[in-house]
Amino acid sequence: MSLKALIVDDEALARSRLRTLLGDCREPAASVEGEAANASQAVELLRRQRFDVALLDINMPGASGLTLAQALRELPHAPALVFVTAHAEHAVQAFDLEATDYLTKPVRLERLQQALQKVERQRARQDPNAAPEETLLIQERGRTERIALSEVLYFKAELKYVTVRTAAKAYILDGALSELEEKYPTQFMRIHRNALVARRAVRALEKLYDPEEGEGWAVRLQGLDELLSVSRRQLTAVREAIAAN
Repeated sequence: MSLKALIVDDEALARSRLRTLLGDCREPAASVEGEAANASQAVELLRRQRFDVALLDINMPGASGLTLAQALRELPHAPALVFVTAHAEHAVQAFDLEATDYLTKPVRLERLQQALQKVERQRARQDPNAAPEETLLIQERGRTERIALSEVLYFKAELKYVTVRTAAKAYILDGALSELEEKYPTQFMRIHRNALVARRAVRALEKLYDPEEGEGWAVRLQGLDELLSVSRRQLTAVREAIAAN
């Protein structure tokens, strides 16, 4: 099911652009169920119907998006908050208000899609019947961090370590690619002796010329510009995965 979205922005052109971008989103999809040009209009809409996510501008006539966000926290069924603004300096305040994400204009489709995925994961965690989300424990430079498995786009073997790549960042994991393949067979597939990719993220199979291996194939993953080589042995499986997506 698609997420029910409310757009709050005083500029009609900004609302129109965001509506178009939301229409292009997949995994999850989103449908615009309401639009408001200011905070008071948004509150009126929220009193009449439920939304899964509210995409809020910050600088608006009357009450700001931050003030509106504070008010929305008091609602019994408050939507997830995603700020969409031209001003990056309000990010700390936004996250103090428990915002799910903070996007700066002009918004890219890939970045908006990531924000909606965060909203969906947040809703799943709030569902008492939902299974707990699988995570990876990353220990790096004296820090320990948990990464949601659903955010991982690929695992790639690099000497004695494995690179864990999300849309936002790369991490180093101490382990073996074969162990990850055995542990997550439904979520990840092998495309090369040194790489596993998230099945859900595979978008296209493209021809690629490699200086060492010559002409071959590579996969393109959602949210990444990087191409990953596909071995001839795995080519059929990758084609089948793309057809199934």
